[in-house]
Amino acid sequence: MTYQRRLSLLVALDSFIVLGSIYVSFFILHPYFQIFTAKTLLISSISLFITHHVFAQRFHLYKKAWQYASIGELWAIFKSVTISIAATGIVQLAVFQDIYFRTLFITWLLHILLIGGSRFSWRIFRDTYFKKQQETQRKRTLIIGAGAAGTMIARQLKQNVESDMQPVAFVDDDVKKHKLEVMGIPVVGGKEVIQAAVKELNVEHIVIAIPSLKAKELEEIYHECAKTKVKTQTIPKIEDIMLGKVSFNQFRDVQVEDLLGRDPVKLDEEGISETITGKTVLITGAGGSIGSEICRQICRFTPKTLILLGHGENSIYSIELELRAQYNEEIEILTEIADIQDRPKIFTIMEKYRPHVVYHAAAHKHVPLMERNPEEAVKNNIFGTKNVSEAADTFGVGTFVLISSDKAVNPTNVMGATKRFAEMLIQQLAKHSKTKFVAVRFGNVLGSRGSVIPIFKQQIQKGGPVTVTHPDMTRYFMTIPEASRLVIQAGVLARGGEIFVLDMGEPVKIVDLAKNLIKLSGYTVEEIGIKFSGIRPGEKMYEELLNENEVHSEQVFPKIRVGKATLLEQNILLEFMNDFGQIDKEEIRNRLLGIANNKIFAKN
Repeated sequence: MTYQRRLSLLVALDSFIVLGSIYVSFFILHPYFQIFTAKTLLISSISLFITHHVFAQRFHLYKKAWQYASIGELWAIFKSVTISIAATGIVQLAVFQDIYFRTLFITWLLHILLIGGSRFSWRIFRDTYFKKQQETQRKRTLIIGAGAAGTMIARQLKQNVESDMQPVAFVDDDVKKHKLEVMGIPVVGGKEVIQAAVKELNVEHIVIAIPSLKAKELEEIYHECAKTKVKTQTIPKIEDIMLGKVSFNQFRDVQVEDLLGRDPVKLDEEGISETITGKTVLITGAGGSIGSEICRQICRFTPKTLILLGHGENSIYSIELELRAQYNEEIEILTEIADIQDRPKIFTIMEKYRPHVVYHAAAHKHVPLMERNPEEAVKNNIFGTKNVSEAADTFGVGTFVLISSDKAVNPTNVMGATKRFAEMLIQQLAKHSKTKFVAVRFGNVLGSRGSVIPIFKQQIQKGGPVTVTHPDMTRYFMTIPEASRLVIQAGVLARGGEIFVLDMGEPVKIVDLAKNLIKLSGYTVEEIGIKFSGIRPGEKMYEELLNENEVHSEQVFPKIRVGKATLLEQNILLEFMNDFGQIDKEEIRNRLLGIANNKIFAKN
């Protein structure tokens, strides 16, 4: 129905109710027709007719969506009717020097009853007959969390006739809510009753609706839900809602990163704004998993210019399109296709843009591949870093942030050794440069290219088994957004020469990660299976984030620690780089590991 037709219908209905109500009121109190009654009725009717429509317009009675009517709409009716009755009483007093209180009171009651009833009747019809026809086709849904978020979800599911979910019960750990009803839906108990509730109520779907839930608590709740083998989803993250990425009622599957048991790091947004807003920022490896997320996070703080530097044209083109679609009018987004091993090109780019901040994310990172190709790891991770960092020093970059790895600590593989070497290079530069050089060490990044998650998912899709190297293999894990935030925050905290590390809580067993992913994919561990393949060359059973010479116990920022700068004599580093072209793969590997694990450090 069009708005004009709807408006005409409601105005006509209200006019009939207004005139009919006041006539009935007069008839009840004055059943015998008299001349004074007719005059009073006429003037009162005209007054009430006019004032009702004036105040109905004032309180938007004709603009309400009555199929969603609630207390707010009832309050609007109450105000409109009450004020129009009061105005009619004032007219009576002015014309007749008297107010017919009993007549007006009966009229007020009839107005509230008939106007309110006419509006709410559509919702009552919709909530009973029409929705009952839909319920048999909708999934019976258990909502975990009977707070503000859970109530909002229940209301939306009940009111949205197109929804495929029908809320049948709440679960909440607040014992004060147990055995009560919220939105007409019972609160059946705490998380310990999830399995029983699913069985007794024939639940087909579970929604976790607690946005303030800590990661460890979410893990506990999810494991209870997983025992039921019912599909479990959660509401979006608050940050995604605030950034406009998703709406509140767009449920998503529980992700493996949700089960890390750690709350994400929060940013010092004021400090970051001072560092980035209105400045020129250059990101190497901008098309990679970490580099592209750094780009997204940086754009939130509106730099003047963002330079996307990368070797792969497709990945750079992809992130450029994404950022231009959202920030083209606010930020100058530029691209440079370049190899960081091309020293003249890197210096030319740095001279051309003279960025205020550089985030160096370009690197070779795959442990087994670099183990077989150590010379390529050296070229990219060491010589490439040398080129970018020295260009930053030469052209007065304010802050340079190197993306490093937890594998740089007491490295047993080529990739980790090259990362440690790169750290030592920028620490040497930091000793005399005006540029603030810092490194940021990551654990394993969930969802990044080449990480275990995509590999596990492929194996699960093929029916298994999932291959894990060793049952006791543990790693530190973080999400791509967490890694990117740490990089950005490190740029603000930088004083020169530090190694920043995220406090990532307890390390996670790879086999536990695999089990969680299998369950999240809707299977049991028995259905898919787990096969242990043995530790690969260069791998450690346990990763470290700082060695014994680097440990600082205090946090410099919530969930961020800083390591002591441990430096090798510069001539040792230069000697290796000078000899690089004349030595074979095996010697490259041996000398790299020897340098990266050397315990003789320069005096500060």
